[in-house]
Amino acid sequence: MRLRAILLTALACALSPAPAAAEPTIATLPGGARWAAEVPPEWNGTLLLWSRGYSPKLGAPEVAPPGLREALLGQGYALAASDYGAAGWALEEAVPAQIATLSAFAARYGKPKRTIAWGYSMGGLVTTALAEQAPASIDGAAAFCASLGGAVGMLNMALDGAYAFRTLVAPQSDIRIVGIDDDMANGQRVAGAVAEAVKTPQGRARLALAAVLAGLPGWTEPETSAPAADDYQAQARQMASAIVRGVFLPRVDQERRAGGIFSWNRGIDYRAQLALSGRGTMIEALYREAGLDLAADLATLNRGATIRADPKAVDYMTRHYGPNARPTVPLVAIQAVGDGLTSPSMQRAYTEAAGNGAKSLWVAQAGHCPFKPATALAGLHYLEARLARGAWAAKAAGFVDNMPPRMLRPCFRGRRCR
Repeated sequence: MRLRAILLTALACALSPAPAAAEPTIATLPGGARWAAEVPPEWNGTLLLWSRGYSPKLGAPEVAPPGLREALLGQGYALAASDYGAAGWALEEAVPAQIATLSAFAARYGKPKRTIAWGYSMGGLVTTALAEQAPASIDGAAAFCASLGGAVGMLNMALDGAYAFRTLVAPQSDIRIVGIDDDMANGQRVAGAVAEAVKTPQGRARLALAAVLAGLPGWTEPETSAPAADDYQAQARQMASAIVRGVFLPRVDQERRAGGIFSWNRGIDYRAQLALSGRGTMIEALYREAGLDLAADLATLNRGATIRADPKAVDYMTRHYGPNARPTVPLVAIQAVGDGLTSPSMQRAYTEAAGNGAKSLWVAQAGHCPFKPATALAGLHYLEARLARGAWAAKAAGFVDNMPPRMLRPCFRGRRCR
């Protein structure tokens, strides 16, 4: 009976959940940003430094996405993050706040055996900035659905799409593409123009051209299957649904921070851009079905490409933060194949430029940062295997092969911008 009682007690302990970590510790850094941390009772020695994505409002620091916190603590990871001390495109504040968070964590809990930076969307770019520090304050980095092209390259590509949209789809509208005073109101005007354009073959063809120039994939809608490679109409519909958020990205805060316009299209040849995209066949087919003259529309775009950037604004955005694609620690980039908000072409451009310093993993789904806990954990474990073995594994379970179109406006720090 005593043995039976011991076995039952052991089984109950094995099946019961791990002890919950204490409530997050929240404190203030010397620069004024707040930071938070959670350390599980049985810490495995690894600290995960979380970087949040873009937010127009400043909230309390979260140490991980809500759906992942418990899973990560259950696997023994310590978690930490700051609120950056600022909302908006806060790269200038985010990187030093995150580095200060690491120092504050070590002072309170002891130095981790290993530190991994990770983040979603803009937080993936913050993570990339931490990985490019020399010397880095981290051991590895996982950038999820990240703005890996940096603000200048990403917004230049978005500008091309927005410019084509306003010029060809809504030429009589008051839609603005730079110098915007209200992102939300401008987006509502765009949404109205999209709703009208999708009603006609001509509108759909021109929407598709704008989307291709902006780097949008042909699969963007969550909970849908990827359109066939030759189903151009289905791809056009999916791209149209992503134009408001994927092409007309928030600019007000960024231009305010930079002190002016930091995107340009003067000198851009849109015939060459379409050819470089590798999707000219699709656009030609859509234009042919709509009875439109593609050459004439491209000529119109080339004639009106006169937007100039303020060099000082470009310099600010490059410093905060234009990636150089030279990570000093291993970096894994994880993204959905059908991300209609952060162009997958940026991940391709970064990992190709970084060579063996970075690795791409692709998830067979659509949407921006829609990762399930198992997917996020698989990406982190893949990076940990790289840190342990000194080489990237050839294949990661749960991910797929993918080759998105080229990034049409790459702009890495220290290299010529296209």
